[in-house]
Amino acid sequence: MNIKVSTLNSFAKTAEGGNPAGVVLKSEELSEEEMKNIALQVGFSETAFLQHSECADYRVRFFTPSEEVDLCGHATIAAFSLLFQRGILKPGKYSQENLAGTLDIEIGGNGQVFMEQALPEFHEEVERAEIASSLNISASDLHGTLSPQIVSTGLKDIIVPIKDLETLLSINPDLDSVTGISRKYGVVGYHIFCLETKYGSTAHCRNLAPLYGIPEESATGTSNGALSCYLYKYNQLTRTSNLVFEQGYSMSRPSEILADIEIDENGNIIRVMVGGKAIITGEIELEI
Repeated sequence: MNIKVSTLNSFAKTAEGGNPAGVVLKSEELSEEEMKNIALQVGFSETAFLQHSECADYRVRFFTPSEEVDLCGHATIAAFSLLFQRGILKPGKYSQENLAGTLDIEIGGNGQVFMEQALPEFHEEVERAEIASSLNISASDLHGTLSPQIVSTGLKDIIVPIKDLETLLSINPDLDSVTGISRKYGVVGYHIFCLETKYGSTAHCRNLAPLYGIPEESATGTSNGALSCYLYKYNQLTRTSNLVFEQGYSMSRPSEILADIEIDENGNIIRVMVGGKAIITGEIELEI
């Protein structure tokens, strides 16, 4: 059987930027092992497999080169951007079934795709010294008042605040240690950020997920959804819409992730959306 995998760069700020993802538009006939094998051959951090759904417009399964994950922001953006650019979908509201639940998707007239995230869950804080040691920095290199904390809007990450941009970009992590700590706390990885940015954005970020075979990722939708909620909770935002996150610069893959969080009259987060654009880069044909 021959399978065509479309390749896209999601959240790309420049032609060289973004986070590559594979997309298989029709995958109902594929077994789980076949999808794993395809993701491994494609070699991107995630590949999305679209299927028929009884409760949404599409069911989407996400595979890293090593295993299936509940949800992937940049692969979702890639999948629905591909559907839009191929003329299969028009601007409007859609839904996606995945292992994290059924989430809303919005496609704008300009081709931007926004995906709903699960409402935030705030879990335990993690010892500063433990995190700093795994990043080969000192605890004083972390933000002075914000603490590392596990947060999820669909996938658990340790949100790690760093004091400044120079420190953030200079970090050379101990990936074995990051892997062990990620396994210990049951998280995907670390989402490291600072509030100092290159282009006046909300935050500058790096994402490490070596437990899932991803030493560093250039653009991470779900993690920036969680970070948006973390920043709101700790009064670090001047607005809750049109949030912009820089990522991928440490990998020479400039990326821009957008986010909006909706707040009710009591100050509670009632909706989280993350989005951006994707550029089609090609197609891979695989024999399985």
